[in-house]
Amino acid sequence: MSETTPQPSGLNPGQSPQPLVVNIQYVKDLSFEVPGAPQIFTSIRAQPQVSINLDVQARRVQEGQPVFEVSLMIRAEAHDNSQQQNGQASAPAPTVFVAELTYAGVFTLSGLPDTAIEPVLLVECPRILFPFARNILSDVTRDGGFPPVLLQPIDFVALWQSRRNQAGGTAVA
Repeated sequence: MSETTPQPSGLNPGQSPQPLVVNIQYVKDLSFEVPGAPQIFTSIRAQPQVSINLDVQARRVQEGQPVFEVSLMIRAEAHDNSQQQNGQASAPAPTVFVAELTYAGVFTLSGLPDTAIEPVLLVECPRILFPFARNILSDVTRDGGFPPVLLQPIDFVALWQSRRNQAGGTAVA
């Protein structure tokens, strides 16, 4: 009778659970604003200058459980620098658009040593989320009437190490 007893989580006897499982991915927050519409569409003379800010955050969903939410937050802000006179910075360049995206995923970690949890959450999980977030940001800026914002690949290891160094910790090689 034990042969027909289903194993928990669909595992075969003797099979260990996956160390990283993606439970779900989702858009947690999305905002796209064109503060100067509709005039900005007729006054813009060149492709806007886009600045990108990116952050990664992770939190435990429920205390005592190995389930975590990892959020990739991206802010793209575009300015029309062609409207400034002779490079003078007397007035700030007009804002063309602001796109803010928080793309998140819920991940289950199993059987990882404590020292591996932080790099998995802040490096590997964002690597999984990034292509989807990149696509959403590209689509929303294109659908907003502008050239799509195409994010270049992100070195999440360097981002994580930089954050650890700023926090006073030592980066793990």
